[in-house]
Amino acid sequence: MKYLIVLLFCVLPLLAGAQSRLPDSRAEISLSFAPLVQDTAPAVVNIYARVITQTRQRTPFMNDPFFERFFEGFGQPQPRVQNSLGSGVILSSDGIVVSNYHVVGQATDIRIVLNDRREYSARVLLGDAESDLAILQIDDVQDLPFLPLRDSDTVEVGELVLAIGNPFGVGQTVSSGIVSGLARSGGANGGGLGYFVQTDAPINPGNSGGALVGMDGQLIGVNTRILSRSGGSNGIGFAIPSDLIAAFMRQAEAGNDRFVRPWAGATGQVVDADLAQMLELDRPGGIIIAGMHPASPLAAAGFEVGDVVLAVDSAEVHSPGEMLFRMGLASEANTVVMTRLRDGDIDDLTVRMIPPPEDPPRGEITLSEDASLPGLKVARVNPAVISEMRLPLEATGVVVSELGTLGARVGLRVGDILQVVDGREIVEPQDAADMLERARRGTRVQALRRGGRVMLRF
Repeated sequence: MKYLIVLLFCVLPLLAGAQSRLPDSRAEISLSFAPLVQDTAPAVVNIYARVITQTRQRTPFMNDPFFERFFEGFGQPQPRVQNSLGSGVILSSDGIVVSNYHVVGQATDIRIVLNDRREYSARVLLGDAESDLAILQIDDVQDLPFLPLRDSDTVEVGELVLAIGNPFGVGQTVSSGIVSGLARSGGANGGGLGYFVQTDAPINPGNSGGALVGMDGQLIGVNTRILSRSGGSNGIGFAIPSDLIAAFMRQAEAGNDRFVRPWAGATGQVVDADLAQMLELDRPGGIIIAGMHPASPLAAAGFEVGDVVLAVDSAEVHSPGEMLFRMGLASEANTVVMTRLRDGDIDDLTVRMIPPPEDPPRGEITLSEDASLPGLKVARVNPAVISEMRLPLEATGVVVSELGTLGARVGLRVGDILQVVDGREIVEPQDAADMLERARRGTRVQALRRGGRVMLRF
């Protein structure tokens, strides 16, 4: 008993000291996130954005198919203020901030609130709705806390992560979880355009634009959305990888006000088990090229329809979204190395990253306000127009780019490729402008819409 008392007197001071000591190793830090939160939370900000839109007074007849034409433009436009709430992450000491486009993209007034309650105004330098990313600048600040970006290729499934943001506007909140999946393409929005890090750390409304942080205190990604039927966090959240954020920063520093994606000029199909067996591959993987535009940089590098892209810059690709993501990490002035499979032979080809060419010039024409279809815009189809409007790669001719005030009413849609108007073949934008400027009663239009032919008469 005497020896036990002596032992307790020796051990208890050590235990007391251990309880007050901060963790200084990865193993110890996993027992408490407090030191990590203290280091990273000051670089995560709350964002309050305001958008002013113009709305008109509603009438009971506005949605009536007969009376709506008589109430078009009824009443004076009334300004309406829409507020959005989200989060952001400071990326540099001089006030560069990243957030989601859906938080700040259309905002007329943006307020940034730091962890220590300091407030600043900010402006959008570069935004992109498709990637749901925006780069902001806080003016006239120095020595702000910031998070370094981590190479997202080093992230592994099972890693512990923290999600830091401002859910439901309650103030800065920290939640923990793990990386539950990588290379999630399209799962978050159903469009196949995204490429995400998946996490089970709770992400809720207001967390958008907040930080997904690894145990090393570096930024892994920006939280963007959840997969949920109820609207609540069910443990499937998505973050935009840090490598894409770095690409956005490079373009913002270069002075771009919109994100310029390298153009593939090709369509592809996932190599599944059946295709892998046909190609004599030991396992499914890669993208088989199904179509290419003549101006495609892949065609210039030596690719042909039927070739398989196995990897981009040594990183395997398993979906078209993943291949486009890898290409997007390079600026348009750079090159990537694509691993090609053809007839059982594997080689590497250097592909130059270019934006979609404006060749031939689009020559966009807007019909005058006195025309039969005022404000209607038509343009020549070129690779840039194909990319912007998501037209088929083989599309040619003249496309409707904006409907004006009456285009929708007569049955036209943005993306319609005009072929014939009142018996005249449409080859150039001026042809369409001449025929539609003074359209007469019974005008007939033949157009291509989503690969099918449509006939309109108005």
